[in-house]
Amino acid sequence: MPARRIIPCLDVRDGRVVKGIRFRDHRDAGDILEHALRYRDEGADELVFYDITASAEGRNVDYDWVRRVGRLIDIPFAVAGGIRNVEQAAACLEAGADKISINSPALERPELIGELACAFGSQCVVLGVDSFRDGDDYRVKQYTGSPDTTCDAGRGTTDWVREAVDRGAGEIVLNCMQQDGVRAGYDIEHTRIVVEAVPVPVIASGGAGAPEHFYDAFQWAGASGALAATIFHDRLVSIPELKEELARCGIEMRR
Repeated sequence: MPARRIIPCLDVRDGRVVKGIRFRDHRDAGDILEHALRYRDEGADELVFYDITASAEGRNVDYDWVRRVGRLIDIPFAVAGGIRNVEQAAACLEAGADKISINSPALERPELIGELACAFGSQCVVLGVDSFRDGDDYRVKQYTGSPDTTCDAGRGTTDWVREAVDRGAGEIVLNCMQQDGVRAGYDIEHTRIVVEAVPVPVIASGGAGAPEHFYDAFQWAGASGALAATIFHDRLVSIPELKEELARCGIEMRR
């Protein structure tokens, strides 16, 4: 497996970075550009920006901040937020993004995945999945940017990721909603299930609070990357120290 990736996640609302707990009660976490520069300088492998209310509000991502980020950093970054067609995705890529991440728009119209893969290649198409444990099953949630709009998408998580990859998705970001923001560790069982279900890279998301949580996601769940927000935004762990610790534990990291 290629070197594992450390990916800070920046949830964006009204042009600011915010952070919530289990997709609720978001607090201001700072300026987009300041965060992007810091993570670039600390050695993040990639960044992901989510315009968290775009899909719920029926609008597209704001290209202005995408363009400003693209001018500023030289590491890959993905953008998500209400991208519903090839033209909007093209505008986002032209503004500087390296990947397009789609979630609720893909659930609205699954054909979008294939259209984007045909236009830009599967390597540019990331499927974000907001997954919620329901008894012994995992279900996909939709429009999760606001508690008022969050709803069940009517799909099981494993079936949905398999369909998305068949349609052309080149990467899966698995957001385990019950773990989000609580810093108790990734959902290893759920992540491993998705890793074993699809042949594309799976990025673990939701719950990172200590270096050992990243190790578990890589070693025991088989994730290709680990996405986190609070632990980095609040400087609980630095990316250089995290990479050094993981390397000492035998995990191949990009240095």
